[in-house]
Amino acid sequence: MEAAGQPLHSIVEGLFTEFSPRRGLGKVADYIPALAKVDAQQFGVAVQPLEGECLCFGDAEVRFSIQSISKLFAFTMAFAERGEHVWERLGKEPSGTSFNSLFQLEAENGVPRNPFINAGAMVITDMLLDDFDDPMFELLALLHQLTGCDTIDYDEEVYRSELAYGSRNAALCYLMKSFGNIHHSVRRVLDLYFMQCSVRMSCRELAQSVQFLARHGVNPLSGKEFLTPSQTKRTNALMLTTGLYNEAGDFAFRVGIPAKSGVGGGIVGLIPDQLTVTTWSPGLNALGNSQLGIDFLEEFTTRTGLSIF
Repeated sequence: MEAAGQPLHSIVEGLFTEFSPRRGLGKVADYIPALAKVDAQQFGVAVQPLEGECLCFGDAEVRFSIQSISKLFAFTMAFAERGEHVWERLGKEPSGTSFNSLFQLEAENGVPRNPFINAGAMVITDMLLDDFDDPMFELLALLHQLTGCDTIDYDEEVYRSELAYGSRNAALCYLMKSFGNIHHSVRRVLDLYFMQCSVRMSCRELAQSVQFLARHGVNPLSGKEFLTPSQTKRTNALMLTTGLYNEAGDFAFRVGIPAKSGVGGGIVGLIPDQLTVTTWSPGLNALGNSQLGIDFLEEFTTRTGLSIF
């Protein structure tokens, strides 16, 4: 594949070489002790064209805690199962506040702004507990199908650490429960929510896993449709407007692609009908997104001339 008149491989390799000296930029998430141990010097990039081999550089094969990127896959399951009924208990708007804001949730009667902030993801988790006998098994099965790799699993240490230090998420869940927007026990919801956030994947696997969103909902490995073209369009729109929390607007301005981030330092994005891309650098900026990852992706879309705009 070529971009801006050059082989894509050459552009990505050159960018990785250019940005590698900035490894360690930002601050590793430390409010979850298990994440605080991660080496901030790690940096991986994977670019998966729709046709051709995945371009992997640096620590692209190292699995890391995907954290809030998992919300994308949980939402996919709920959206595929419920269709438009999924919007009966949450919205589609950017939050404009922190991803774990309590005051906005209180002011809006326990209805989260979107499925990618923490409160919204917990409502989605509550739905999955209704729709599946074993939602974690189904989530992992989905990831196995999307990547072709059946060893993807969650990290027990990270999961236990999240349970022990998840007081603010518990507060969000209890608040929504008080408004009747959580149907299961708070403990069950939190247990599943923290487990899904503890899933470990590599840049390569994440780039492969969102290929269906660049292909109008169809998994290229099996030909199976996970979302309809209309649902895929809506999911990509949500990623663009809410995927990086209250930095989503700046990211859309600078980078110009649908994307989802996690406090583990990963960012996964896509350009429909073109490619998917993942970066991983554990150092975060003040808004909880990978600083080096955002900087790299901004230059990636600038140098290649590829974005959705």
